[in-house]
Amino acid sequence: PNTVKVHYKEIKNIGFVPSDWKIKKISEIADFITKGATPTTYGFEWRDSGIPFFKSDCIKDGKFVFGDFEFISEDAHQALSRSKIQSGDILISITGEVGKVVIVPENVLEGNINQHIARIRVNNDSVDSRFIYHWMNQEKVRNYYNLIKTGLAYPQISLQQVRDTEIPIPEIAEQRKIADILSTWDKAIELKEKLIEQKKEQKKGLMQRLLTGKVRLPGFEGEWESKLMKNCINILNGFPFKSEFFNERGEGMPLIRVRDIKAKVLTTFYSGEYSDEYIIKKGDVIVGMDGEFNITMWDKAEGLLNQRVMKIIPEKGYDLYFIYQLLIPLLKKIEALTSSTTVKHLSNKDVYEFKVKMPSFEEQQAIGKVLFNADMEILFRERELEFLKQQKKGLMQLLLTGKIRVKC
Repeated sequence: PNTVKVHYKEIKNIGFVPSDWKIKKISEIADFITKGATPTTYGFEWRDSGIPFFKSDCIKDGKFVFGDFEFISEDAHQALSRSKIQSGDILISITGEVGKVVIVPENVLEGNINQHIARIRVNNDSVDSRFIYHWMNQEKVRNYYNLIKTGLAYPQISLQQVRDTEIPIPEIAEQRKIADILSTWDKAIELKEKLIEQKKEQKKGLMQRLLTGKVRLPGFEGEWESKLMKNCINILNGFPFKSEFFNERGEGMPLIRVRDIKAKVLTTFYSGEYSDEYIIKKGDVIVGMDGEFNITMWDKAEGLLNQRVMKIIPEKGYDLYFIYQLLIPLLKKIEALTSSTTVKHLSNKDVYEFKVKMPSFEEQQAIGKVLFNADMEILFRERELEFLKQQKKGLMQLLLTGKIRVKC
């Protein structure tokens, strides 16, 4: 059979692309690449309304969000004309977490940016800005910027480094086709994220109604009893395991520290001796005692309960899942009330002194089951979302390197 051999060429620090793709510097396909400034430096005040002025928090996971934006006057906007933005512009973070990119959506008709963001405005009819955005939004491109950044305490890349970034560019029809395919996945991801947010809001409403007794499940009546949490649970505090036995080679048992409560993967292990009472298993409820008072029902492999993490153990007659759900808003409340200039700390006493109203054990179980089902639906949607993100990542690796060519 006849085969067509595709020839490739290499871009330094980036990898191989088809040889028929042209290699262009960003400066060759865009208007003069510039960054913003702070209006107050030039004597302009923030306004209650006017032109939106965006900071680097407008770039989140490859999407444009309004973030902590301010308003500036039309005069300030004109004075800072070099950093005006419009839909279709590409924004890139050039300080801090460098290399994050976003394309300005159609609903942002005008705006301005600060000095932590650079603006790329494609001005070439043979280049689709959406293709450039998708190409720059790859992990390997961010890794490249991290490789060339300067400054440890204040990492940054220069405008010249952005201008000199090389991008492989296929014919315009192929660019558009690739951008269309990836944009379809972006829309599916966005819809799934909105659905998850809706489900979370629904669950929050369920919690507010069911955990307070404002709404009762069928078959239950009677007053709930006022209790202190110390009458309902016991707390096991984590053990101060010796750091000399810590390792990242997978030797021994995984260690569950405060930072690991929300982590997807446990990376630190403990190879010393330990008591079985500190083993955390699936279904155990644990709480971080420093910073954010995160609570979770453990769903990963067994690990060891490290210091500054507590395990919640229900007394007889109390349902663990109900207690877990009850603690979520209570911990958020105490976190908000705890004043600290550095890191916030949670004590056993803080938790034990929570005043709560408790239904019968049977009603606790029934409420717990309803909330568990709501959690499972959210988890199922989140797994669907993760699958979509992985699909898109795989497509990017194939389409943006030319390993798979699209028909135009």
